[in-house]
Amino acid sequence: DKNGIRRYGQATVPMDETLASVAVDISGRPYLVYHVSLPKVKIGEFDVELVREFFQAVVNNLGANIHVNVMYGDNVHHIVEACFKAFARAVDQATQVDSRIQGVMSTKGKL
Repeated sequence: DKNGIRRYGQATVPMDETLASVAVDISGRPYLVYHVSLPKVKIGEFDVELVREFFQAVVNNLGANIHVNVMYGDNVHHIVEACFKAFARAVDQATQVDSRIQGVMSTKGKL
């Protein structure tokens, strides 16, 4: 049930030398903007090429518009961790119920 949710969320997370920002719109329209430059390496056993695939799967299955932007960073582990933490905070914000919102936040009346 999407009644009363804020719909929009945004978070910026610093992780040592890295700064990542994620904005979310739970709009019913899947779209991913992904400005993250990662080398083709692994963090332990984790293939970092799967980070983009994860966000694309979330976008497609949730029907959300998600923008992932890394302003700067050098350490691959910090970049990935900052992206996921910013995403979690943005989704938390977007899914919170706001008592001031009646129904769904949409001019069309549905998401």
